[in-house]
Parts: sequence; structure tokens; C-alpha cells
Amino acid sequence: MRLKSIGYTLFALLAGISVLAGHAWADSWPQKPITFIVPFAAGGGTDAFARPLAAQLDTQLGKRVLIENRAGAGGTVGASAAAKAAPDGYTFFMGAAHHAIAPSLYPNLDYDIEKDFVAVALIARPPQVVVVNPDKVAAKTLAEFIAYARANPGKLNYGSAGAGTTHHLAGELFKILTKTNIQHVPYRGAGPAMQDLIAGHVPVVFDGLGSSAAPIRAGQLRALAVAAPKRVAAFPDLPTANEAGLAGYEVSTWYGLFAPKNTPPEIVKQMVKELQKAMQTASIKEAWERNGSDVPDVTGSAFATMVSAEVVRWRKVVQEAGVKLD
Repeated sequence: MRLKSIGYTLFALLAGISVLAGHAWADSWPQKPITFIVPFAAGGGTDAFARPLAAQLDTQLGKRVLIENRAGAGGTVGASAAAKAAPDGYTFFMGAAHHAIAPSLYPNLDYDIEKDFVAVALIARPPQVVVVNPDKVAAKTLAEFIAYARANPGKLNYGSAGAGTTHHLAGELFKILTKTNIQHVPYRGAGPAMQDLIAGHVPVVFDGLGSSAAPIRAGQLRALAVAAPKRVAAFPDLPTANEAGLAGYEVSTWYGLFAPKNTPPEIVKQMVKELQKAMQTASIKEAWERNGSDVPDVTGSAFATMVSAEVVRWRKVVQEAGVKLD
């Protein structure tokens, strides 16, 4: 009994030391630059939120927050790299709704978005928007565009941020609802897709407002409708798809911060605090509004639950739409 008592005492002592060490680690964090892995090419919707957030955290933490763009395979290349990163609190992953879709389209993923990451916080959730190149598409309204697409089956292409992304599924859902035939052209991120749309190499993209807001304002692109239940404050004159005559077309994306599994909980908690502080700054609120997003406050287990629900939701969409990788 005495040996057992000593064992319990030692266990409790070691546990206490571990907790104190965790607190000490969090108190001294960060001691070096932090990296946010963004799994798409620069200039896309993920970048539109990741970079302003990184700049704000630079100021708050007194250490650089670096953006590392690792594009490929609908965002799964960057996700795979992030899942294998050292769980030391210096690498985080800027995931997106695309990563809740990926499990239904990529059967051989070498990571699990629910099991290999710690869900830190939801960062932004802008709606999708139908945008066209005004020099390539004469349609001024969504109804006119649908009529043109129906009259010219197979002649239009639409760009996306990659196979299996929300841009891809938004395009496939649009085709189902409108009974049109538009060919899918996947890119290595929303940034390259936007560049080709602006250049006129593809006529339409079903994009997130995060990456299309600036070229819409600049007159480089024409927005036909937002795939949301209500109009966006940043574009009050832009009708919803329902208002434009396409009932049931609602697609939004989201961006969230994750940490590799086994990242110290105290560091994750500290990052949550820093994120909540950052999201209340005027610069972040203004940037989010410009990009058509609200400022969410969904962290930890609530965010993890949301991600799991999204995996289930998109699996049903993929199955019902019969989406397959190109």
C-alpha cells in the first residue's frame, strides 16, 4: 500500500510539473516567428484573410507571422504538409471549406482534417459570387447569363480554385440547378483563376467574395449575383441568386485556423485569445467587411463541431451531384 501511495504521489507530482511546464511554455510563447501554411497560391480568397490577420498578429505578438503558400490538389498538398509539421506552436494551418469537401473526393488522403488537427478558430465566412469577364460575357444579369449558357451548351468554361473546392462544387451545383453544360477548368488556387478570368482566358468563375471583391470594385469583373440568403453589406446593389431568379443557389465558403495534433493546449488557448483580440480591431473589421464576411467568434470545440458537420454536409452534396475529379 505504501508503494502504491508513493506511486500516486509521484504521478501527481509529475502531472503538476507538466501543467506548470505547459503554462511556462505558453507564457514565453512565441520566441520565434510563426508560420501560417496557406494551401493555395498567393492572391486567392484564403490570402485575402490570412495576410491581414498575420499583419495584425505581428503587431500583437511582437514576432513575425509568416505566410507560406503551398498550393496543389484542391488545397490538400498544403494540408498534408501542415498535418506533418512539428506540433510546437510555431506552425498553423489556414484551412477552408474545401478541406471539409476533400474527404469525399480524395480517397487516399494521408491526413484527416478532424483527427490530425486541433481546430483553433473560424476566421471568416464570405459567400460565393458569380463573376464574369465583361469583355467575354455580354450578359448583364444572371438570367441573361443562364439563357446564354443554355443556348450554347459546352461552349463556356468556368475556372475554379481547384478540383474539389467550393468553387468547383458551386459551379457543379449551378449547372444542376440551371440545366446548363459549362466545362470545369481547375487552377492551383483562386488567385490564378482570378488572373485568367481578368485576362479573359475563362469567362466565368463561381468565386468567394474574398478574392473577387477588389476586381469587382475596379470594374475588371462583373458580378451577377451572390449565392447567399441575403445581400452583402459591401455590395448592397448586388442581388442574391434567389432575387435574380435562381432559387436554392446558396454556397458560402469559410476559412479557419488549425494547429497540428498534439500542439500544447496552452499555446492553442493563447492563440485563441490573440485571434479574438485581433478580430475586434478596426483594421480587421474593415478588411472583412470589404471582402464580404462577418467577423465570427467560433473557437475550439464549437469550431471542431462545425467542421465535422461540414464534412457530413459536403459528402451529401458530392454524392447527390455525382461530382468526380477531372
